[in-house]
Amino acid sequence: MARGDAGMYPAAAGGRGGSSTARKAAPWILACVFLLCSSVLFLGAEGAIGVNYGMIANNLPTPDKVIAMYKANKISYVRLFHPDTTVLTALRGTGIGVVLGTLNEDLAHLASDESFAASWVASYVKPFAGAVTFRYITAGNEVIPGDLGTHVLPAIRNIETALKAAGVTGVPVTTAVATSVLGVSYPPSQAAFSEGSAPVMAPLVAYLSSKKAPLLVNVYPYFAYAAEPETVQLGYALLAGSSSSSATSKVKVASVTDGGLVYTNMFDAILDAAHAAVEKAGAQGLELVVSETGWPSGGGGTGATVENAAAYNNNVIRHAASGAGTPRRPGKAVETYLFAMFNENQKPEGTEQHFGLFQPDMSAVYPVDFASGSY
Repeated sequence: MARGDAGMYPAAAGGRGGSSTARKAAPWILACVFLLCSSVLFLGAEGAIGVNYGMIANNLPTPDKVIAMYKANKISYVRLFHPDTTVLTALRGTGIGVVLGTLNEDLAHLASDESFAASWVASYVKPFAGAVTFRYITAGNEVIPGDLGTHVLPAIRNIETALKAAGVTGVPVTTAVATSVLGVSYPPSQAAFSEGSAPVMAPLVAYLSSKKAPLLVNVYPYFAYAAEPETVQLGYALLAGSSSSSATSKVKVASVTDGGLVYTNMFDAILDAAHAAVEKAGAQGLELVVSETGWPSGGGGTGATVENAAAYNNNVIRHAASGAGTPRRPGKAVETYLFAMFNENQKPEGTEQHFGLFQPDMSAVYPVDFASGSY
Protein backbone atom coordinates (compact mmCIF):
# COMPACT_ATOMS: atom_id res chain seq x y z
CA MET A 1 0.00 0.00 0.00
CA ALA A 2 2.78 2.49 0.67
CA ARG A 3 5.91 2.85 -1.38
CA GLY A 4 7.68 -0.44 -1.70
CA ASP A 5 10.39 -1.94 0.43
CA ALA A 6 13.48 0.24 0.46
CA GLY A 7 11.49 2.80 -1.54
CA MET A 8 11.95 0.78 -4.73
CA TYR A 9 8.43 1.06 -6.02
CA PRO A 10 7.23 3.82 -8.35
CA ALA A 11 5.03 6.47 -6.84
CA ALA A 12 2.33 5.51 -9.31
CA ALA A 13 1.96 2.12 -7.68
CA GLY A 14 -0.29 1.62 -4.69
CA GLY A 15 -0.21 -0.36 -1.49
CA ARG A 16 1.00 -0.01 2.08
CA GLY A 17 3.92 -2.33 1.57
CA GLY A 18 4.68 -1.70 -2.03
CA SER A 19 3.04 1.40 -3.51
CA SER A 20 0.83 4.47 -3.04
CA THR A 21 -2.50 4.64 -4.85
CA ALA A 22 -4.30 2.82 -2.09
CA ARG A 23 -3.65 5.73 0.22
CA LYS A 24 -6.28 7.70 -1.66
CA ALA A 25 -9.95 6.85 -1.55
CA ALA A 26 -10.77 5.50 -4.99
CA PRO A 27 -13.51 7.39 -6.88
CA TRP A 28 -15.87 4.44 -6.61
CA ILE A 29 -15.50 4.47 -2.81
CA LEU A 30 -16.38 8.15 -2.70
CA ALA A 31 -19.45 7.41 -4.80
CA CYS A 32 -20.34 4.74 -2.27
CA VAL A 33 -19.91 7.29 0.49
CA PHE A 34 -22.80 9.45 -0.68
CA LEU A 35 -25.20 6.53 -0.91
CA LEU A 36 -24.13 5.45 2.55
CA CYS A 37 -25.01 8.89 3.80
CA SER A 38 -28.56 8.53 2.57
CA SER A 39 -29.06 4.87 3.50
CA VAL A 40 -27.43 4.85 6.89
CA LEU A 41 -27.76 2.63 8.33
CA PHE A 42 -6.47 -17.91 11.22
CA LEU A 43 -7.79 -21.27 8.99
CA GLY A 44 -6.64 -23.62 6.24
CA ALA A 45 -5.87 -22.42 2.74
CA GLU A 46 -9.04 -20.50 1.99
CA GLY A 47 -10.05 -17.98 4.64
CA ALA A 48 -6.62 -17.99 6.23
CA ILE A 49 -5.10 -14.89 7.76
CA GLY A 50 -1.55 -14.01 6.82
CA VAL A 51 0.51 -10.92 7.56
CA ASN A 52 2.54 -8.74 5.19
CA TYR A 53 6.22 -8.47 6.13
CA GLY A 54 7.27 -4.98 5.09
CA MET A 55 10.88 -3.88 5.54
CA ILE A 56 10.99 -0.11 5.03
CA ALA A 57 12.75 0.50 8.32
CA ASN A 58 16.25 0.53 9.78
CA ASN A 59 15.40 -0.92 13.19
CA LEU A 60 13.58 -4.19 12.52
CA PRO A 61 14.47 -7.51 14.12
CA THR A 62 16.58 -9.92 12.09
CA PRO A 63 14.58 -12.18 9.74
CA ASP A 64 15.11 -15.27 11.92
CA LYS A 65 13.52 -13.45 14.85
CA VAL A 66 10.67 -12.18 12.67
CA ILE A 67 9.84 -15.63 11.34
CA ALA A 68 10.00 -16.95 14.91
CA MET A 69 7.34 -14.34 15.74
CA TYR A 70 5.14 -15.65 12.93
CA LYS A 71 5.48 -19.15 14.34
CA ALA A 72 4.89 -18.07 17.95
CA ASN A 73 1.74 -16.22 16.92
CA LYS A 74 0.59 -19.14 14.76
CA ILE A 75 0.45 -16.95 11.64
CA SER A 76 0.17 -19.36 8.74
CA TYR A 77 1.11 -17.10 5.81
CA VAL A 78 3.58 -14.32 5.06
CA ARG A 79 3.67 -11.95 2.10
CA LEU A 80 7.03 -10.60 0.93
CA PHE A 81 7.07 -7.57 -1.36
CA HIS A 82 10.40 -8.53 -2.88
CA PRO A 83 12.68 -11.55 -2.78
CA ASP A 84 15.08 -11.64 0.16
CA THR A 85 17.26 -14.73 0.46
CA THR A 86 17.88 -14.17 4.18
CA VAL A 87 14.15 -14.19 4.87
CA LEU A 88 13.61 -17.18 2.58
CA THR A 89 16.36 -19.04 4.42
CA ALA A 90 14.64 -18.31 7.74
CA LEU A 91 11.40 -19.70 6.29
CA ARG A 92 12.92 -23.09 5.45
CA GLY A 93 11.08 -25.92 7.12
CA THR A 94 8.56 -23.70 8.89
CA GLY A 95 5.53 -24.68 6.85
CA ILE A 96 4.55 -21.01 6.62
CA GLY A 97 2.96 -20.27 3.25
CA VAL A 98 4.84 -17.60 1.31
CA VAL A 99 3.56 -15.04 -1.18
CA LEU A 100 6.71 -13.91 -2.98
CA GLY A 101 6.67 -10.64 -4.91
CA THR A 102 8.85 -9.24 -7.65
CA LEU A 103 10.07 -5.68 -7.57
CA ASN A 104 7.92 -3.39 -9.69
CA GLU A 105 11.10 -2.09 -11.28
CA ASP A 106 11.89 -5.60 -12.54
CA LEU A 107 8.59 -6.07 -14.39
CA ALA A 108 9.70 -4.77 -17.77
CA HIS A 109 12.78 -6.99 -17.71
CA LEU A 110 10.79 -10.03 -16.57
CA ALA A 111 8.27 -9.40 -19.33
CA SER A 112 10.74 -8.96 -22.16
CA ASP A 113 13.57 -11.33 -21.28
CA GLU A 114 12.91 -15.04 -20.64
CA SER A 115 16.48 -15.51 -19.48
CA PHE A 116 16.02 -12.84 -16.81
CA ALA A 117 12.87 -14.60 -15.59
CA ALA A 118 14.80 -17.88 -15.53
CA SER A 119 17.59 -16.24 -13.52
CA TRP A 120 15.03 -14.77 -11.09
CA VAL A 121 13.49 -18.20 -10.50
CA ALA A 122 16.93 -19.80 -10.23
CA SER A 123 17.95 -17.27 -7.57
CA TYR A 124 14.83 -16.93 -5.46
CA VAL A 125 12.59 -19.96 -5.98
CA LYS A 126 14.47 -23.05 -7.10
CA PRO A 127 17.00 -23.10 -4.21
CA PHE A 128 14.18 -22.96 -1.68
CA ALA A 129 11.56 -25.13 -3.38
CA GLY A 130 10.52 -28.01 -1.16
CA ALA A 131 11.88 -26.44 2.02
CA VAL A 132 9.79 -23.27 1.61
CA THR A 133 6.07 -23.44 0.92
CA PHE A 134 5.48 -20.99 -1.92
CA ARG A 135 1.81 -20.07 -2.08
CA TYR A 136 1.87 -17.53 -4.91
CA ILE A 137 4.35 -15.45 -6.84
CA THR A 138 3.16 -11.93 -7.60
CA ALA A 139 4.42 -10.07 -10.65
CA GLY A 140 4.32 -6.52 -9.36
CA ASN A 141 2.17 -4.72 -6.81
CA GLU A 142 -0.48 -2.15 -7.75
CA VAL A 143 0.93 -1.13 -11.12
CA ILE A 144 -2.43 -1.23 -12.96
CA PRO A 145 -3.44 1.26 -14.27
CA GLY A 146 -0.07 2.74 -15.15
CA ASP A 147 2.87 2.48 -17.50
CA LEU A 148 4.05 -0.80 -15.97
CA GLY A 149 0.65 -2.45 -16.23
CA THR A 150 1.18 -3.81 -19.74
CA HIS A 151 4.20 -5.75 -18.49
CA VAL A 152 2.28 -7.76 -15.89
CA LEU A 153 0.81 -10.52 -18.06
CA PRO A 154 3.97 -11.11 -20.14
CA ALA A 155 5.97 -11.23 -16.88
CA ILE A 156 3.55 -13.77 -15.45
CA ARG A 157 3.93 -15.96 -18.53
CA ASN A 158 7.72 -15.79 -18.47
CA ILE A 159 7.88 -16.60 -14.76
CA GLU A 160 5.55 -19.56 -15.34
CA THR A 161 7.81 -20.79 -18.14
CA ALA A 162 10.84 -20.43 -15.88
CA LEU A 163 9.15 -22.31 -13.04
CA LYS A 164 8.26 -25.17 -15.35
CA ALA A 165 11.80 -25.37 -16.72
CA ALA A 166 13.14 -25.41 -13.16
CA GLY A 167 10.82 -28.25 -12.21
CA VAL A 168 8.84 -26.13 -9.74
CA THR A 169 5.15 -27.00 -9.88
CA GLY A 170 1.99 -25.96 -8.09
CA VAL A 171 2.91 -22.30 -7.55
CA PRO A 172 0.38 -19.93 -9.19
CA VAL A 173 1.77 -16.69 -10.63
CA THR A 174 -0.46 -13.62 -10.36
CA THR A 175 -0.34 -9.93 -9.41
CA ALA A 176 -1.75 -7.63 -6.75
CA VAL A 177 -3.99 -4.69 -7.64
CA ALA A 178 -5.42 -1.71 -5.78
CA THR A 179 -9.05 -0.61 -5.95
CA SER A 180 -7.89 2.07 -8.39
CA VAL A 181 -8.46 -0.54 -11.12
CA LEU A 182 -12.18 0.03 -10.60
CA GLY A 183 -14.11 2.79 -12.33
CA VAL A 184 -17.93 2.46 -12.14
CA SER A 185 -18.26 0.47 -9.00
CA TYR A 186 -21.14 1.48 -6.76
CA PRO A 187 -23.32 -0.25 -5.90
CA PRO A 188 -21.03 -3.31 -5.87
CA SER A 189 -23.12 -5.18 -8.43
CA GLN A 190 -22.53 -2.38 -10.97
CA ALA A 191 -18.76 -2.35 -10.58
CA ALA A 192 -16.51 -2.47 -13.63
CA PHE A 193 -12.89 -1.89 -14.43
CA SER A 194 -11.99 1.69 -15.32
CA GLU A 195 -11.34 2.77 -18.88
CA GLY A 196 -7.64 3.04 -18.05
CA SER A 197 -7.32 -0.41 -16.47
CA ALA A 198 -9.76 -2.50 -18.53
CA PRO A 199 -7.43 -3.10 -21.52
CA VAL A 200 -4.94 -4.71 -19.13
CA MET A 201 -7.31 -6.23 -16.58
CA ALA A 202 -9.65 -8.02 -19.01
CA PRO A 203 -7.00 -10.27 -20.59
CA LEU A 204 -5.26 -10.63 -17.24
CA VAL A 205 -8.28 -11.98 -15.35
CA ALA A 206 -9.17 -14.23 -18.29
CA TYR A 207 -5.66 -15.67 -18.20
CA LEU A 208 -5.66 -16.12 -14.42
CA SER A 209 -9.04 -17.84 -14.64
CA SER A 210 -7.73 -20.23 -17.29
CA LYS A 211 -4.83 -21.11 -14.99
CA LYS A 212 -7.05 -21.34 -11.89
CA ALA A 213 -4.82 -18.73 -10.26
CA PRO A 214 -6.35 -16.06 -7.98
CA LEU A 215 -6.19 -12.31 -8.39
CA LEU A 216 -4.80 -10.49 -5.36
CA VAL A 217 -6.60 -7.31 -4.30
CA ASN A 218 -5.57 -4.73 -1.70
CA VAL A 219 -8.62 -3.64 0.31
CA TYR A 220 -8.51 -0.57 2.58
CA PRO A 221 -11.77 0.75 4.06
CA TYR A 222 -9.64 3.10 6.17
CA PHE A 223 -8.91 5.44 3.28
CA ALA A 224 -12.57 5.83 2.38
CA TYR A 225 -13.40 6.62 6.00
CA ALA A 226 -10.49 9.06 6.36
CA ALA A 227 -11.49 10.87 3.16
CA GLU A 228 -15.15 11.34 4.16
CA PRO A 229 -15.51 10.73 7.93
CA GLU A 230 -18.65 12.85 8.08
CA THR A 231 -20.47 10.53 5.67
CA VAL A 232 -18.86 7.10 6.05
CA GLN A 233 -19.93 5.58 9.32
CA LEU A 234 -17.02 4.39 11.42
CA GLY A 235 -18.73 1.12 12.33
CA TYR A 236 -19.28 0.29 8.66
CA ALA A 237 -15.58 0.79 7.96
CA LEU A 238 -14.47 -1.14 11.07
CA LEU A 239 -16.60 -4.23 10.35
CA ALA A 240 -18.31 -3.56 13.67
CA GLY A 241 -21.22 -5.72 12.55
CA SER A 242 -18.85 -8.70 12.53
CA SER A 243 -17.74 -8.10 16.12
CA SER A 244 -19.01 -9.06 19.53
CA SER A 245 -16.21 -7.15 21.27
CA SER A 246 -16.94 -4.29 23.61
CA ALA A 247 -14.62 -2.06 21.58
CA THR A 248 -17.00 -1.93 18.63
CA SER A 249 -20.29 -3.25 19.98
CA LYS A 250 -21.55 0.27 20.69
CA VAL A 251 -20.47 1.69 17.32
CA LYS A 252 -23.37 2.46 15.01
CA VAL A 253 -23.25 0.34 11.87
CA ALA A 254 -24.67 1.31 8.50
CA SER A 255 -26.04 -1.12 5.99
CA VAL A 256 -26.32 -0.83 2.24
CA THR A 257 -28.75 -2.83 0.12
CA ASP A 258 -27.72 -3.74 -3.40
CA GLY A 259 -30.54 -5.60 -5.09
CA GLY A 260 -31.27 -8.45 -2.73
CA LEU A 261 -27.87 -8.28 -1.02
CA VAL A 262 -27.25 -6.43 2.24
CA TYR A 263 -23.80 -5.08 3.11
CA THR A 264 -23.03 -4.37 6.75
CA ASN A 265 -19.36 -3.51 6.22
CA MET A 266 -17.22 -1.80 3.61
CA PHE A 267 -14.69 -4.64 3.42
CA ASP A 268 -17.32 -6.91 1.83
CA ALA A 269 -18.63 -4.11 -0.39
CA ILE A 270 -15.16 -3.38 -1.80
CA LEU A 271 -14.41 -7.06 -2.34
CA ASP A 272 -17.74 -7.70 -4.05
CA ALA A 273 -17.21 -4.69 -6.30
CA ALA A 274 -14.00 -6.37 -7.42
CA HIS A 275 -15.89 -9.66 -7.88
CA ALA A 276 -18.47 -7.91 -10.06
CA ALA A 277 -15.82 -6.19 -12.18
CA VAL A 278 -13.99 -9.48 -12.72
CA GLU A 279 -17.23 -11.19 -13.74
CA LYS A 280 -18.15 -8.38 -16.15
CA ALA A 281 -14.75 -8.86 -17.74
CA GLY A 282 -15.74 -12.46 -18.41
CA ALA A 283 -13.78 -14.28 -15.70
CA GLN A 284 -16.56 -16.11 -13.90
CA GLY A 285 -15.55 -17.79 -10.66
CA LEU A 286 -12.08 -16.24 -10.42
CA GLU A 287 -10.92 -16.39 -6.80
CA LEU A 288 -9.91 -13.14 -5.11
CA VAL A 289 -7.38 -13.03 -2.30
CA VAL A 290 -7.15 -9.94 -0.09
CA SER A 291 -3.42 -9.34 -0.23
CA GLU A 292 -3.42 -6.26 2.01
CA THR A 293 -5.81 -4.74 4.49
CA GLY A 294 -5.21 -2.78 7.64
CA TRP A 295 -5.81 0.31 9.75
CA PRO A 296 -3.25 2.78 11.16
CA SER A 297 -2.90 3.08 14.92
CA GLY A 298 -1.40 6.57 14.86
CA GLY A 299 0.24 9.22 12.74
CA GLY A 300 -2.38 11.93 13.08
CA GLY A 301 -4.80 10.73 10.40
CA THR A 302 -8.56 10.83 10.84
CA GLY A 303 -9.62 7.76 12.80
CA ALA A 304 -6.02 6.55 13.13
CA THR A 305 -6.12 5.32 16.72
CA VAL A 306 -4.95 2.24 18.56
CA GLU A 307 -8.55 1.41 19.48
CA ASN A 308 -9.76 1.59 15.87
CA ALA A 309 -6.79 -0.33 14.50
CA ALA A 310 -7.26 -3.08 17.08
CA ALA A 311 -10.99 -3.25 16.35
CA TYR A 312 -10.52 -3.39 12.57
CA ASN A 313 -7.82 -6.03 12.44
CA ASN A 314 -9.45 -8.27 15.04
CA ASN A 315 -12.79 -7.94 13.23
CA VAL A 316 -11.14 -8.85 9.91
CA ILE A 317 -9.63 -11.96 11.50
CA ARG A 318 -13.02 -13.03 12.90
CA HIS A 319 -14.77 -12.29 9.62
CA ALA A 320 -12.29 -14.29 7.56
CA ALA A 321 -12.26 -17.12 10.10
CA SER A 322 -16.04 -17.38 10.04
CA GLY A 323 -15.96 -18.61 6.46
CA ALA A 324 -19.08 -16.54 5.80
CA GLY A 325 -17.65 -15.04 2.64
CA THR A 326 -19.29 -11.96 1.14
CA PRO A 327 -22.91 -11.29 0.16
CA ARG A 328 -22.04 -11.94 -3.49
CA ARG A 329 -20.12 -15.13 -2.66
CA PRO A 330 -21.59 -16.46 0.58
CA GLY A 331 -19.82 -19.38 2.20
CA LYS A 332 -16.65 -18.72 0.19
CA ALA A 333 -13.99 -18.06 2.80
CA VAL A 334 -11.61 -15.21 1.92
CA GLU A 335 -7.86 -15.65 2.28
CA THR A 336 -6.71 -12.37 3.82
CA TYR A 337 -3.35 -10.75 4.60
CA LEU A 338 -3.15 -8.03 7.24
CA PHE A 339 -0.86 -5.08 6.67
CA ALA A 340 1.60 -5.18 8.33
CA MET A 341 3.84 -6.98 10.77
CA PHE A 342 5.74 -3.88 11.99
CA ASN A 343 5.57 -0.13 12.21
CA GLU A 344 8.17 1.01 9.67
CA ASN A 345 10.13 4.16 10.44
CA GLN A 346 11.47 4.89 6.96
CA LYS A 347 8.08 5.32 5.35
CA PRO A 348 6.68 8.83 4.89
CA GLU A 349 5.77 10.48 8.18
CA GLY A 350 2.17 10.19 9.27
CA THR A 351 -0.12 7.17 9.16
CA GLU A 352 2.23 5.33 6.77
CA GLN A 353 4.51 4.57 9.71
CA HIS A 354 1.73 3.18 11.90
CA PHE A 355 0.13 0.19 10.19
CA GLY A 356 2.10 -2.38 12.16
CA LEU A 357 0.75 -5.00 14.52
CA PHE A 358 4.10 -4.95 16.33
CA GLN A 359 6.76 -2.42 17.23
CA PRO A 360 10.31 -3.00 15.99
CA ASP A 361 11.22 -4.16 19.52
CA MET A 362 8.72 -7.01 18.92
CA SER A 363 6.19 -5.74 21.46
CA ALA A 364 2.56 -5.68 20.35
CA VAL A 365 1.08 -2.32 19.33
CA TYR A 366 -2.25 -3.72 20.55
CA PRO A 367 -3.61 -7.22 21.24
CA VAL A 368 -4.46 -9.25 18.16
CA ASP A 369 -6.41 -12.44 18.67
CA PHE A 370 -4.86 -14.66 16.01
CA ALA A 371 -6.40 -17.67 17.77
CA SER A 372 -9.83 -16.53 16.55
CA GLY A 373 -8.56 -17.29 13.08
CA SER A 374 -8.35 -21.01 14.00
CA TYR A 375 -4.95 -21.59 12.41
